[in-house]
Amino acid sequence: MNTIVIAIGVAGAVGAVLGVVIGVVAKAFAVETDERIEGVEERLPGANCGGCGYAGCADFAKAVVAGKVAPSACPVCSPEDVQSVAAYLGIEAEASEPVVAVVRCAGDCANTVRALYNGTRDCRSAVVVAGGAKGCDYGCLGFGSCAEACPFGAIELRAGLAVVHPELCTGCGNCVEACPKDLIVLVPASVEVHVYCNSPEKGADKRKVCKTACIACRKCVKAAEEGQMTVDGFLVRTNYENPPAPDVVEAAACPTTAIRLAGKHAAGEYEGASK
Repeated sequence: MNTIVIAIGVAGAVGAVLGVVIGVVAKAFAVETDERIEGVEERLPGANCGGCGYAGCADFAKAVVAGKVAPSACPVCSPEDVQSVAAYLGIEAEASEPVVAVVRCAGDCANTVRALYNGTRDCRSAVVVAGGAKGCDYGCLGFGSCAEACPFGAIELRAGLAVVHPELCTGCGNCVEACPKDLIVLVPASVEVHVYCNSPEKGADKRKVCKTACIACRKCVKAAEEGQMTVDGFLVRTNYENPPAPDVVEAAACPTTAIRLAGKHAAGEYEGASK
């Protein structure tokens, strides 16, 4: 009986000593954390999309608390979220203009020349292996790698074409990285007029493979105010620093419907080239 009591006593004493040692070591090597980091993270949307350039919301929160980045650098944050974080930290909320993604292509299955394709259904792999099924080397492959990369379900794969729904897009930029054709750009959300073509080839050559290609006829340039639409070789672009008004699309009467309004494009209201 005495042996059992002694064993229990020794075990208790050893446990107590180890507890003290562990406590001292833990205190000596403890890493101090700023409780504000957790507070900022709680006020973020929690999408962990990486659109801010950081690994996730926790990393972004650390950077915000450290003063390395403004709360508005989170592309998913609403103005209310930004204000909430700024108020919590006692800093001034910096306003930033929201951006959305635009896929610069309108060449769906009905408007492009296509070949039989039995290869991989991934855009990056298709570019390396066979180049996809479409006749245009600069258009959307239509396999949806960008849609898979979007954490917000803002990209629809429709008739072999990736289509962005502006009202769902947060501008995180994941789709930009996923597209091997460099077709997707982030532009100010307030701009409605876009040229849905990315081919630099001559108009006649483009029309052989795509009915909705920009042929650089310059009707939109003439319909817009000076500098609002820019010409780059055989391709016209929207000047996002000085964008045209929405009525330019109707006034231009683009023969291929390459210039479109984002909302109508997303809704599928354009059928392609005029008859």
